[in-house]
Amino acid sequence: MLNISGIHEGYVLDHIKAGMSLSIYHDLKLDQLDHATTAIIMNAKSNKMGYKDIIKVECPVDAIDLDILGFIDHNITVNIIENDEIVKKVKLSLPKEVKNVIRCKNPRCISSIEQELDQIFILTDPEEEVYRCKYCEEKYRGNI
Repeated sequence: MLNISGIHEGYVLDHIKAGMSLSIYHDLKLDQLDHATTAIIMNAKSNKMGYKDIIKVECPVDAIDLDILGFIDHNITVNIIENDEIVKKVKLSLPKEVKNVIRCKNPRCISSIEQELDQIFILTDPEEEVYRCKYCEEKYRGNI
């Protein structure tokens, strides 16, 4: 029997597509959080999805950028934990803007030339999940 203890403060990211948890771990930069304990459960049985991944993170509740998570997969369930209890369930949506998550592929874009400049993409078509570079209008379609 697998036993992973509860967390005092942090997040439980549930309903992650099976096999995607390690990618999400890196995209959220969880490896760079100071003193954060992370448990990754892969290929857990799910009535809703067949199989799913789960990530449990013990960290301050402001440590994770939920906009990035919404961009990666807005169907993930986010449970916020405080004092060992779920205090809030967050419904993710596609963020209107993502910063430093995807890189512009246009070699002439100023964000490709100026290394200190943030890579900012704006949601232009929510139905098709299309983002465009703020600086050059280069199109990006789909999730990471």
